[in-house]
Amino acid sequence: MGLVLYDYWRSSAAYRVRIALNLKGLSYESRQVHLIRDGGEQHAADYQAINPQQLVPALLDGERVITQSLAIMEYLDETHPETALLPADARGRARVRALAMTVASDAHPIGNLRVLQYLQSQLNVDELQRVEWSRHWIAVSFSALETMLAGNAATGRYCHGDVPGMADACLVPQFYNALRWKLSLEEYPTLQRIYGECNALEAFQRAAPEAQPDAPVASPA
Repeated sequence: MGLVLYDYWRSSAAYRVRIALNLKGLSYESRQVHLIRDGGEQHAADYQAINPQQLVPALLDGERVITQSLAIMEYLDETHPETALLPADARGRARVRALAMTVASDAHPIGNLRVLQYLQSQLNVDELQRVEWSRHWIAVSFSALETMLAGNAATGRYCHGDVPGMADACLVPQFYNALRWKLSLEEYPTLQRIYGECNALEAFQRAAPEAQPDAPVASPA
């Protein structure tokens, strides 16, 4: 059996893995886990048996299940080393991991669906405040990323050099979130440039939320 990705069209973490799979030219079966319908299909017993965290993505490779988007990308790099997502040198790998984790470990979890749902259902935070919450934490991460990338000799056409990799796979979904929440992006010219370079590539275009089989045909719900 080939690779199977448990996926949801608007999941940022799943979006990262789709980009990585496409950059490597790996085919995979997409199995949709709707995060909202029926209270969230990720909470169903059959999916909990796959991922006890009740999150997407999860990657099935034969009988092996790998969870957490960055762990999945590193697994893909180790099992399919062609078209590497990480640089060959230790210093470069550390830089790319730091850029990726600025999004995946620090910013994205704060604005994840389950956090926003908790703010609404348990703390009675209204929609406008939740939007401001999301904008604030994306802006915090984008300010740091802009500083880390702008003027750094290691930054090229993409986050690290002239070949897209793990950092770009994390940046693009977070930029999509920034657009979704209507964050002002004028202060982040380097991020805007890299986002444009990435989205000119087919690997990123095919990974985009609206290109997924479970994406709503009309306006997103």
